[in-house]
Amino acid sequence: MKICSVELRSNEAIICLLTLEGGMIGIPECRTQKFIMDNSLDNQKMRDFQFAFKKLLDDYKVEKVVIRTRETRGKFAGSSVGFKLESAIQLIDDLDVNFMSNADIKEKLKRNPMAIDFRATGLRQFQESAFTTGYAFLGR
Repeated sequence: MKICSVELRSNEAIICLLTLEGGMIGIPECRTQKFIMDNSLDNQKMRDFQFAFKKLLDDYKVEKVVIRTRETRGKFAGSSVGFKLESAIQLIDDLDVNFMSNADIKEKLKRNPMAIDFRATGLRQFQESAFTTGYAFLGR
């Protein structure tokens, strides 16, 4: 199984591809680590984001997308642009989108701790949350 885990931060969709084969988690190469939305009020830019995201999923034959949820209000609430990006991802035809809350991720990592230090993965530091989201999802 190949998944794309996503963390949405303000106007960015940070991604990490992960595979699960024979009980082993792998990190395949990917041409991009994030998508940036510079103007969410422009319909064409939102369509371009959705097209580029879908193209990446098709090119890498991703089966599922896992999005790390954000609070809707309060100190740690997600931005309005982030929720628009989330909607654009959810509305991609024939895409299996799943969500994981911070509490779910912590619970999964408590039961199945990461066997490797994040720095040894070869991913960029800003991808750590996306990676842990995907790792927790695959470890269930």
